[in-house]
Amino acid sequence: MIHRYVTFIKAVNLTTDYIILNISMVLSYFIVDRSNFFWINNRSYLPIVLVFNLIWLLAANITGLYEQVLNKDAIKTYRGVIKTYAIFVSFICFTIIILIGTKPYFVTREYLFYSLALFGFLLGLWKLIFLGIRKSQRSLLYDTRSVVIVGGGRIGYDLYHFFQHNKELGYRLVGFFDDQLEKVKEKELYLGATADCIDYVIANKVDEIFCTLPNSKADEIEKLMLDADKNLIRFKFIPEYYEHAKKPTFIQSFGHIPVISVRPEPLENMLNRFIKRAFDTTFSIFIILFVFSWLFPILAIIIKLQSKGAIFFVQVRSGRDNKPFKCYKFRSMRVNNDSDKKQATRDDDRITKIGAFMRRTSLDELPQFFNVIMGNMSVVGPRPHMISHTEQYSQLIDTFMVRHFLKPGITGWAQIQGLRGETKSTEDMLARVEADVWYLENWSFLLDLKIVFLTAVRTAQADKNAF
Repeated sequence: MIHRYVTFIKAVNLTTDYIILNISMVLSYFIVDRSNFFWINNRSYLPIVLVFNLIWLLAANITGLYEQVLNKDAIKTYRGVIKTYAIFVSFICFTIIILIGTKPYFVTREYLFYSLALFGFLLGLWKLIFLGIRKSQRSLLYDTRSVVIVGGGRIGYDLYHFFQHNKELGYRLVGFFDDQLEKVKEKELYLGATADCIDYVIANKVDEIFCTLPNSKADEIEKLMLDADKNLIRFKFIPEYYEHAKKPTFIQSFGHIPVISVRPEPLENMLNRFIKRAFDTTFSIFIILFVFSWLFPILAIIIKLQSKGAIFFVQVRSGRDNKPFKCYKFRSMRVNNDSDKKQATRDDDRITKIGAFMRRTSLDELPQFFNVIMGNMSVVGPRPHMISHTEQYSQLIDTFMVRHFLKPGITGWAQIQGLRGETKSTEDMLARVEADVWYLENWSFLLDLKIVFLTAVRTAQADKNAF
């Protein structure tokens, strides 16, 4: 496979970083602690080790530190390291000093300084060594393979162009085999009829065969596959369904039957769903107890003073599987007859003064944590739309309804990409839908944490699209 060592190198980077982190902590323990008490027997110290390791994993995931370790140049590599280290230090200081405190675990500020400083120095030194090794051994880290394509039709040429535009992947195309010469436009790449393929591959030591023949030639495909196996040649074929697929697909096996899904859905896994629900419940209870409980009476009084009407705005919106549910918000507008069909716009005269503040800071969304507790929503997911908008845009955007495979969220991937607020055109809604579908296909618990963190950052920065 292309970049044969990429996963291995990524694992080496991650493992070495963790070894450096823990060595820094142990060395700092001996520097600061004057007793003979062995660190591994210190039960007060071990929770700090766990906190350090988990926070480094979170920081690295937020910045994507371990992605494209073979492709990023030295500047981008060090920029990523510095960014990750800065987030790591910030989280450590906040978690240890503010939330946990240092005294209960006998961890002093002196220890934190030594461990973080030593880790930063050793981490920078290790990345310098890694970049030096990578530069000197780059040719060995790439797995270049010679390949042939059987079938000169459109699928074969799509594959040919993919190899041309992605040369760093290591595939070197030798040529085409096809029973019809006219299908191969570049005559210098025509190597012969399909029946000549195996003999040519053996004689020229070609590594892989890519077969793009149609299903109507099943007998020829099967013979090629068997001959390739007999001669220890890797054989791969592109099924005809490819013509209908516009993006990467997900393949499962039902016994010997390959089943191709249009997209991966991590949250169809019950364990992943349990993890997401546990986080939703825990986080929502925390917000309700420590934020909503004291903020509610203050906002309620101001809302009632500034305009007539209820404190809460309740609207039926589209939920998971397009099932309607009652979505709760603090009322940010004067009571009007257009709330179920007209979006909020910039300088909307329906919005009250306290409403403008709540919408700008997203405080109007706080009651939705009760929706999360009830199971109608999630902390992270596609934003719920009005029923009228669901009906409208489902007719205009083919993939619009796909976002309803998930529970709607208080925040989401689209929101942190700046795709919130009024959708003035179908293109605006399409961009939001594409972001929601991407989240559906790429969900992970760490991604949810990243979105929650970036939502807090953007809220503090006053998102220009929040009105």
